[in-house]
Formats: sequence, C-alpha cells, structure tokens
Amino acid sequence: MIRLIKTAAFIAVLCLATWFGAHWYAEYRVHTAFAEAGLSDRAAACMGQRLVRKLSLRQIQKLTALQHTAHTPEGMVEAARRIDDPRVVKVTATSLLLCSTGLSR
Repeated sequence: MIRLIKTAAFIAVLCLATWFGAHWYAEYRVHTAFAEAGLSDRAAACMGQRLVRKLSLRQIQKLTALQHTAHTPEGMVEAARRIDDPRVVKVTATSLLLCSTGLSR
C-alpha cells in the first residue's frame, strides 16, 4: 500500500514538473522570438507571459515556428496572421500593443 502511494505521488510530481516545464519553455521561446524581433527585454518578457497565459501550447508552437521569418514586432503579427487562427492574431496584436507601450504588467 505504501509503495502504491509513493508511486502515485511520484507520478503526480512528474506530471506537474512536465506541465510547468512545458509552459516555462514556451514562455522562453516567445520571449526570445520577440526580443530578437526588436522589442525591449521587458516588453518581450511581457509578451511571453501574456501569450502563454492566453494561448494553448499548440498555438504558441505554431507561432514560434514562424519566428525566423519575422524580424520586426509587426512581422510577428503578420506571422500570426499566416497561422489562420483569429485568436492567435488577436492575442498577439493586443499583447504587442499593451506590452510595447507599457500599459500591461
């Protein structure tokens, strides 16, 4: 019985670590993409936080796959349009506006 509880606890910890690790990595990728596109480090970090909170990991994966084709923040919004997902475009554009002007935390 104790062994079963230990195994269940280990699996739960492993799942939590994987979940948070995936989100941390996605935020890092978005932060890096926008920093390379010319945003300040603070604005790029804001973009990473907002996009990870508001988009699914699959949507973020599609967006960061296009990071090498966009060399400006506006180019990242254009890359979001190429994904053909209105939510990605909306969240990316509004986050860019809020983060680059400093209106978002």
